[in-house]
Amino acid sequence: MEPVSTIAGLKASTDVLFLMLGAVMVFAMHAGFAFLEVGTVRRKSQVNAFVKILTDWAVSTVVYFLIGFPLAYGISFLKPADQLISESQGYDLVHYFFLLCFAACIPAIISGGIAERAKFWPQVVAGAIFAGLAYPLFESFIWGKNASLLQDIFKKIGGAEFHDYAGSVVVHSIGGWLALPAVLILGPRMGRYLKTRSNPIPVSNIPFLALGSWILAIGWFGFNVMSSGHLDKISGLVAVNSLLAMVGGVIAALIAGKNDPGFIHNGALAGLIAVCAGSDLMHPLGAFATGGIAAVIFVYGFHIEQEKLKIDDVLGVWPLHGIIGSWGGIAAGIFGQKWLGGIGGVSFISQVGGTLLAIAFALASGFLVYGVLHKTVGIRMNEDDEYAGPDLAYHHTGAYPEESVR
Repeated sequence: MEPVSTIAGLKASTDVLFLMLGAVMVFAMHAGFAFLEVGTVRRKSQVNAFVKILTDWAVSTVVYFLIGFPLAYGISFLKPADQLISESQGYDLVHYFFLLCFAACIPAIISGGIAERAKFWPQVVAGAIFAGLAYPLFESFIWGKNASLLQDIFKKIGGAEFHDYAGSVVVHSIGGWLALPAVLILGPRMGRYLKTRSNPIPVSNIPFLALGSWILAIGWFGFNVMSSGHLDKISGLVAVNSLLAMVGGVIAALIAGKNDPGFIHNGALAGLIAVCAGSDLMHPLGAFATGGIAAVIFVYGFHIEQEKLKIDDVLGVWPLHGIIGSWGGIAAGIFGQKWLGGIGGVSFISQVGGTLLAIAFALASGFLVYGVLHKTVGIRMNEDDEYAGPDLAYHHTGAYPEESVR
C-alpha cells in the first residue's frame, strides 16, 4: 500500500492540475470578450477594444495578486516561493489564478458598455479599483473570509444561505450594474441619438461577434464546472445544466429576436450567465427554462434600454450581465426548489436579498468611482478624438493599417 503522504500528494497535484485547466479555460474567455466587443463596435474602435481587454487583464492580475485575493480570502503571497508550494502543491496559487479570471471579468464587462467614447487611462484606473478592491470586498462576503457574517443573516431571515455557485450575481450582476453608472455619466456616442430620434449605429463585424460568443460559451464550461474547486467535487449536473441553459437562450433569442444574429449569439451568453448561480441545483429542464427566460429578458431589455430609456450601452452589458445576472440569482431560488425538480436547500427570500444587495453595492461603487474620475481627470474623450476614433487617438493605428498605405 502506498504511503498516505504519497496519496495525499497525488490528490493535491490532481486538484492543482484540475483547477489550472479551469483557469486556462476561463482565461480564454477574455479573448471572447475581446472579439465580442471588436465585432460590435465600429472599425475605428476595434484596436482599442483588443488593447483595453488585454491591458485590463494585465492590471487586474497584479492588483488581484497583491490586494484583491488577500482581501477576499485572507491569503497573502508575499512570502518565499518555497512556502508558496509547501502545502497542497501550490493549490492557493492556482486558486488565485482561477479566481483572478473571475475578477478580471469585471473590467471586461464594463469595457463593452463604455466603448467608443471613454478615455483609455481613467478606465484602466477604474478597472484596477474594481478588480483590486470593490469586487474582492463583495466576494469576501459571499465566497471568502467574511462569508459567515453575511450568510448567517441570510440563513436567519430566509432559512438558507445565499447561493451563487459560479457567479451569476457575484461576477456578472456586479459587473453589469457597475457598468451602468459609467454609461450614464459618459452619455451616448456622438450621433447615437439626434434630438428625440434614435439613430442606431451598425455593428462592424458579425463573424467577430459570433467568434466572441463561441469562445465565451466554450470557456464557460471551465467557469461553471471547475468552480467545484476540486476534482472529487466535479458535477456532471453543472456541465449539462450549462449546456441546456445555453441552448435555451439560443432558441428563445432566435424566436424573440426574430432571427437577428446579434440577439442569437448574445442569447447563448444570456443563458450561461443566468445559470451560473444555480447550475449545481437545478434540473436540466429548469436550466433550459432559466436560459430561455434570460434570453427573452435580453432581447426586450436591450430594446427598452436603447430605444425607450436612450441609454447608449454599446454591447448591452447592463441587461446582459446586470439584469440577467440578477435573474440568475433569483432563478436559483426558483428552479433549485425540489418541487421543480431541483436539489433544494435554497431559499427564494435569501436569493432575492443577496441579489438586491449586490445591485446596491455595485451601483454605489460605480457612481463613487466614476463620479470621482469624471470630476477630476474626466472619463470622456474630446470630440475630435471621438470623431477620429480611439484607435487613432490612443494607439495611432487602425485595425487595417495597410489601408492607410498609398
